[in-house]
Amino acid sequence: MDSENLQQFINRHNIAADIIRLEEHTLTVGDAARALDVETMQIIKSLVFQVNGEPFLVINNGQARVDRKKLAAHIGIGRKKIKFADPDQVLEMTGFVVGSMPPFGHKNRLRTVVDPAVTRQGTVYGGGGDINAMMKIAVDVLLEATRAEITELSK
Repeated sequence: MDSENLQQFINRHNIAADIIRLEEHTLTVGDAARALDVETMQIIKSLVFQVNGEPFLVINNGQARVDRKKLAAHIGIGRKKIKFADPDQVLEMTGFVVGSMPPFGHKNRLRTVVDPAVTRQGTVYGGGGDINAMMKIAVDVLLEATRAEITELSK
């Protein structure tokens, strides 16, 4: 899947979000923030974990690290049952390649958790479906589109 598929999802579900094409592939949060001329806290990352073999999406500010103990406590399982999905698994579970992953529009809806630090931003920028695309979206729209649970996840 790619940004075209994401745009179709956005249109079909009437989500107020814009896909922004970039001249370059932004490999880091800092690169993305510079290319978009925004603060690094406005860049979000969508990370796929496997929880008992099922995909689970975590959305966090780009430079924050996910604390698996906190995630496990939120889900109500042991930390060792949470595994970070590898790039092939991410592609299989979501349809998107790592580095382009949007927070929604995947092959199947994923249970999603958002760190509260994300909610303190007015507008955020996440994966736009292609390695040279980002998506601009208001946080309240993001939360509605993902039906996210909000819980503290950062280390």
